[in-house]
Amino acid sequence: MAQEFSFDVVSDFDRQELVNAVDQTRREITTRYDFKNVPVEITLETAALTIQTASESQLRSILDVLQSKVHRRGIDIKVLDAQKPEPAAKGNVRQVVKLRKGISDELARDLTKRIRPAHPKVQVRTQGDQLRIASTKKDELQAVMTQIKELDLAVPLQFTNYR
Repeated sequence: MAQEFSFDVVSDFDRQELVNAVDQTRREITTRYDFKNVPVEITLETAALTIQTASESQLRSILDVLQSKVHRRGIDIKVLDAQKPEPAAKGNVRQVVKLRKGISDELARDLTKRIRPAHPKVQVRTQGDQLRIASTKKDELQAVMTQIKELDLAVPLQFTNYR
């Protein structure tokens, strides 16, 4: 029996680094002159981030600062899925930023459909919110990695558990 090599395709981020990026964003916003005497509230929940401030232009500024802090911390910006701004209490504006984590079923099916025709000897299995790709040849796996890296997807993907 030939040895089987495999790796997992996941979409994940370091939660603590995100917490640090949010804290840095809060600190920078409090020191900026354009946010003096302006109510700013950034709330981090498990699956989303809520930003609340006085106007949409300030909301965009906060989002820009957050994206730069997230990027500097080594997290892909694709993790942040900004929703449409909505009015909040006291004339403020609120925006929810969803955090993308895990591979959805439809994305897993799409990746499987793209991999199988190009690499028929590779086995692709969906395991919860990740994909396990296996083959008897390491070269095939490396070719699949290259193919996945070249795709422009809305979700950041990482390769783990390479054996």
